[in-house]
Amino acid sequence: MDAPDQTSSLAPTLLLSMPQMHDPNFERTVVLLCDHSTAGAFGLVLNRPTTTAAAEVVAFDPPVDATQGPLLWTGGPVEPQRGWILLGESLDEDEVTEVAPGLFLSTSIQLLRRILGATPSRTRVLTGYAGWGPGQLDDELAASAWLTVDVDPALIFDTPADEMWDRAIRRLGTEPGSLQIGQGVH
Repeated sequence: MDAPDQTSSLAPTLLLSMPQMHDPNFERTVVLLCDHSTAGAFGLVLNRPTTTAAAEVVAFDPPVDATQGPLLWTGGPVEPQRGWILLGESLDEDEVTEVAPGLFLSTSIQLLRRILGATPSRTRVLTGYAGWGPGQLDDELAASAWLTVDVDPALIFDTPADEMWDRAIRRLGTEPGSLQIGQGVH
């Protein structure tokens, strides 16, 4: 993507889907918005774990033990074959990009191999991502499809996935059940 337009970029932030979001890929989701510019937006869904060990879907030679390491998380519906490593600490300056204070992103195969062998705490291996074309996210925000809340690594790594959306909504000072359900989005 092009360099973010600093006057309008929301990244980094957490996007919280509103109850009228009927797209099953985004219903009750918390998305880490990593990049937002006039060229589009990129984020990772944070609260969609799978029951599959990440090592089971990686074809390393020699293979890694599939019973070890982290579970695979669904980062979004776009390019589901593409992998991402989200870290709560920078393990190697050359292999990671800081996307928010205390959050680092990598696509390094070497880092993935290390993580699958000995998973650091505060680590997620995700597949796919959430992507928006030029102006698409802005239109969705204008249609009240998303709320925004500050990025908090503790919310991301220390909150059970099935509680993350509710807790994030409560950080805004509202109860999830009090949100207005109106016209559907998507």
